[in-house]
Amino acid sequence: MIKIAKDDKHFGGEKALLLFETPEDAKKAIDGGVPLKELNVGSMAHSVGKVQPNKVLAFDQTDIDTFKALEKEGVTFDVRKVPTDNKDNMDAILKKAQDALDAQNK
Repeated sequence: MIKIAKDDKHFGGEKALLLFETPEDAKKAIDGGVPLKELNVGSMAHSVGKVQPNKVLAFDQTDIDTFKALEKEGVTFDVRKVPTDNKDNMDAILKKAQDALDAQNK
């Protein structure tokens, strides 16, 4: 994807929808030159070691750290599962997730 994103011949300037499995995958693409300024964060499944700060998102420490790094790089987040949902505040979600992880690790 990184190579193709830098080559206008493949898409002719068209936009494409990219789906990433993890925030780390999105960061790798952005760091590699894929020009993304905003990420929709719609759903992240719960698994062992993750905390769930809202109904549809579950984070571990790596996820939280990655989202914070992306934010420092100027990436913004559109947090909602479906377009008809109201946007949620990523900073508040990350804080809630961090607090839950900190409590879990005490």
